[in-house]
Amino acid sequence: MGSIPHDRALESGPAFLREGYLFVSNRCRRLGTDAFRTRLGGRPAVCMLGREAAEVFYEHRLTRRGGVPKPIQTLLQDEGSVQTLDGEEHRHRKELFLQVAGPDVSAELGERVAEEWESALPEWERRRELVLLPALEELLCRAVCAWAGVPLADDREARERTQELSAMIDGAGSIGPRNWRGHLLRRRTERWAAVLVERVRRGELEVPQASALAEIARHRDLEGSLLEPPVAAVELVNVLRPVVAVARFAVFGAVALERDPASRELLADGSDEEAEAFVQEVRRFYPFFPAVAGRVVEPFEWRGHRFASGRLVLLDLYGTNHDARIWDEPEVFRASRFLDWEGDPYTLVPQGGGEHLRGHRCPGEWATIETSKALLRRLAQLDHRLPPQDLSIELSRLPAQPKSGVVLELRAARTRPRALR
Repeated sequence: MGSIPHDRALESGPAFLREGYLFVSNRCRRLGTDAFRTRLGGRPAVCMLGREAAEVFYEHRLTRRGGVPKPIQTLLQDEGSVQTLDGEEHRHRKELFLQVAGPDVSAELGERVAEEWESALPEWERRRELVLLPALEELLCRAVCAWAGVPLADDREARERTQELSAMIDGAGSIGPRNWRGHLLRRRTERWAAVLVERVRRGELEVPQASALAEIARHRDLEGSLLEPPVAAVELVNVLRPVVAVARFAVFGAVALERDPASRELLADGSDEEAEAFVQEVRRFYPFFPAVAGRVVEPFEWRGHRFASGRLVLLDLYGTNHDARIWDEPEVFRASRFLDWEGDPYTLVPQGGGEHLRGHRCPGEWATIETSKALLRRLAQLDHRLPPQDLSIELSRLPAQPKSGVVLELRAARTRPRALR
């Protein structure tokens, strides 16, 4: 393909909201391309999908500033966060997140998740019926706060923080009441987080020295200054919120286990490599982020099209994860495809692509994988059934989730997981 065709719609924003995860791939299919020009929010934009598109997106200088509408950005990142920085500032702040949530410490988060599962299980069993999505959001909120050195005074505060973080996640892909509610609760969360940072700095709150809260509180920018409390608060929220969002991967995994009992047996008794392959296929197959957007900083040419400074570029993450040029039978859930996967950073992109330190790829991927493994292996070992319910997933809803939230009926009076290898 030597050129980028033009979608003739005068404005594609309403269509994006209407079609959600399928917006880009629907037009690529119709135009016979993997990239097209359009207008989004009144701005000229190029939308694209696939491995080559991902490499172009992450290997050229793009900024996230102004890439997405303000109401979405301020729920997911907010001003001053790592994703809104560029160049050396971004790399310096990214090092903080790789230290806080990198592979060396993510296993500890998985252990915290396992502990919270055991703590929650007796209450779940007393209820005998459980809506999995909100239950796991609270479990993950408790786990990530303990792991990050963030104190929760009591059960009431744990529920309040869960409600706030969940509202940010659920409101990020919408314009209207869900988004407004997310912003309202986010302001409350940021005030709370800023107070924690200041208490740590004054020595009033003792937390583990290697914890996320401690690292963020003492982090200094390139000029040697501590982060302003509101910015430090944003970055603390950016550690907590993505872990709570993993509940969505877990409920998608529950649907996959229900539809393929053989996977349930494998996940319950298999190796760590098999568990990770299952988690990676959940991340590839099910909808999480629909797309990532950026604006061109340094002009470049691709396929005969000049990407001018300021041009909006949208990379379709869901479409790339379902690209038949990359994945054999992409609409089939098959965990075994990841047992010998080489780890190409431009093909599996549920949370973005490219390299972690140099680019904007999410530093929380390791935590996502470890957390998902801990949850899904225990879920596979739990004696339960899914009663009749609506498990459909509307790809027009951002973010997507099974319509029922996944209702479980626990069938045993006591269901402890077998020892995990």
